[in-house]
Amino acid sequence: MPSSPIRSLDGNLLLEALDRDDRALLTPYAERREVGRGEVLFRAGDDVSHVTFPAQGCVVTLVVPLRDGKSVETATVGREGAIGGVVSQGYLPAFGQAVVQVAGPIIRIDADRLAEAKHVSKTLRDLFVRYADCLLAQVLQSVACNAAHTIERRCLRWLLTLQDRLGTPDLPVTHEVLADMLGVRRAYLTGVLGRLRREGLIEIGHKRLSLPNRGRAEAAACECHAAVRHHFSEVLGAIYAPGGRMVALDASEPDRLKPPSSAVTLRELVR
Repeated sequence: MPSSPIRSLDGNLLLEALDRDDRALLTPYAERREVGRGEVLFRAGDDVSHVTFPAQGCVVTLVVPLRDGKSVETATVGREGAIGGVVSQGYLPAFGQAVVQVAGPIIRIDADRLAEAKHVSKTLRDLFVRYADCLLAQVLQSVACNAAHTIERRCLRWLLTLQDRLGTPDLPVTHEVLADMLGVRRAYLTGVLGRLRREGLIEIGHKRLSLPNRGRAEAAACECHAAVRHHFSEVLGAIYAPGGRMVALDASEPDRLKPPSSAVTLRELVR
């Protein structure tokens, strides 16, 4: 679809966290457009010329395609983040593939223009480096989860992560999509979902799954989902609504984040 001339940063928490001056550096180069489920934003090996910010309701997954035709999810990004050259300076080839899982709006900013803005603004540069750290934490935790935890716990972790980004118990995900994200056959996943339903942890509808009781789902899931949420809170000052949805990020310097952070700060990492 063609890009819209509307230049707005609204709908993405990472961009909304910026103050007026920093937003002014990016707004002239922002382009909005709608993307559909299944649309591939970039493939492995593509030169990534834009940074993409999913906006309200849109969710994109980063997957690694394998030679046997399977692909495995490594990170799920919604309105809290960005994909494609988040901290790099300009164009770089993509290692994985970005696929839209939930249709909605995205904001695109040319990678070179974003690099120029980061050079001008220390706050903007710091925010993006800290977000990149959170994205890496999600990827690393996903690797650990895939290696160490049962398919049932991995399934709940993925559904909770999606709910964090959508804020609704009803999740627009099919068996086929979830099987692809978890790297298993659909027939096998159907048995897994059946067990989770019998335990009252999920409900199954037409082209959607639901988490009727988030507290029970969190208790039954592995520690990976909570660990990533905690890292977002510590490093980016993420604020979550009672239902689990991430509602705000903090662009303050690491030692000024609210709530106070005990994590290793960016300043300490670069010493």
